[in-house]
Amino acid sequence: MFDIKQKVGVLGGGQLGLMLLQAAVDWNLHVKILDAADAPCAAIAPEFVEGSLQDYEAVYHFGQDVEVLTIEIEKVNVEALEALEKEGKKVFPQPHVIRLIQDKRTQKQFYREHGLPTADFVLTQNREDVKNYLDFLPAFHKLGKDGYDGKGVQRIASAEDVSKAFDAPGLLEKAVDFEKELAVIVARNERGEVATFPTVEMVFHPEANLVEYLFAPAEISEAIETQAKDLAIRTAQAIGIVGLLAVEMFLTKDGQVFINEVAPRPHNSGHHTIRANFTSQFEQHWRAILNLPLGDTAAYTPAAMVNLLGEEGHTGVAHYEGMEEVLGVHGVYPFLYGKKITKPFRKMGHITVTDSTLEGLKQKADWVKNALRVISK
Repeated sequence: MFDIKQKVGVLGGGQLGLMLLQAAVDWNLHVKILDAADAPCAAIAPEFVEGSLQDYEAVYHFGQDVEVLTIEIEKVNVEALEALEKEGKKVFPQPHVIRLIQDKRTQKQFYREHGLPTADFVLTQNREDVKNYLDFLPAFHKLGKDGYDGKGVQRIASAEDVSKAFDAPGLLEKAVDFEKELAVIVARNERGEVATFPTVEMVFHPEANLVEYLFAPAEISEAIETQAKDLAIRTAQAIGIVGLLAVEMFLTKDGQVFINEVAPRPHNSGHHTIRANFTSQFEQHWRAILNLPLGDTAAYTPAAMVNLLGEEGHTGVAHYEGMEEVLGVHGVYPFLYGKKITKPFRKMGHITVTDSTLEGLKQKADWVKNALRVISK
């Protein structure tokens, strides 16, 4: 039975926590958040606890008085979550899922062992080890742990690039000759019910290696859409996750879909669902971890999402140049993350754009991308 009096704990109070709070208000959920004092959620969470997400004691004590515990970032103390789970707390995604996904090395090995298509790879111990695989190039060297938002990924095209490799445990992933980068968000509750959002197409910033903008729906055939959704469901079921799983994929030029990486939480590739879909990814996350019926994921309008990144050459107090012009355009919805300081390529917010046609959507998204800039005063 759904109990609006239950307390839900969230590890992390960044932008994803902010949007989880927005969705929680509709159901009057009491949400308790753990993070640093300057986190965006600190000023608006019903209950906020200052502490480190990596500290065992902080996480363990935080979870004592909540009925359900979840995350908005994977970099958390899994040992504390395992202890809470053993004591009967509901922790979703489950600690073993977080532990698996925290390390790209174990994540990729899991795909291979479970017959889930992914790019070929080899594990490496350090920079020197990469020299043993020159015949594997071109490839991408990825840090096993602690990479995020494009950090922790280096393209190694030839022997001359080996100096760019990470001097830490990682993996060398064969470069995929892909046509598009796609993403599917799948939800799964405790009863094993699953639901997928429509596939989206992502466009990455050439330097920062993070999503610059996305389009929904992706311009793909019905057969590819089915293939992508089926792969997302197979992955979620193989992992056994309760909650959301964002599955980033490559669409190869010969029509195959490969898993790139996954995230066990709401994800950048689903922000547009707040305005464009019957159920947002954030409401769906609550539904999944509270073991409620999953919501209708259908979109009622084409949408784009433009990441609002800090401008190059600007570090300091954030100023949003062009906000008035953007707010004057129909179907344009800015979401600011409450970060006071901007720096180059820092995610400061996003803009959801809606339009009746895909062509109009692309033109409007392009205009927004140039019209709104985050600079320092």
